[in-house]
Amino acid sequence: DVAAASDLLSTLRENKDTELVVDMSQVKMLGALCLQVLLSAAITARDENRTMTITNVSERVIDQMRLMGMTPETIARCNA
Repeated sequence: DVAAASDLLSTLRENKDTELVVDMSQVKMLGALCLQVLLSAAITARDENRTMTITNVSERVIDQMRLMGMTPETIARCNA
């Protein structure tokens, strides 16, 4: 999870588009560190007047998010 979180953070930092779209179609597991990176990215995008959307989340990953008290919608609300 540490390596995945580091890679995710690097990828998100490189993206400076007005709209940040996180396609999770290839994600099989989401740990707490990656979830924290996503939350931080949503807050940063909001502070920079950018939007962030999370797409193509599998039911398994949604279940993992729910176990940590989150959903794609709650992450998006950090960006609202």
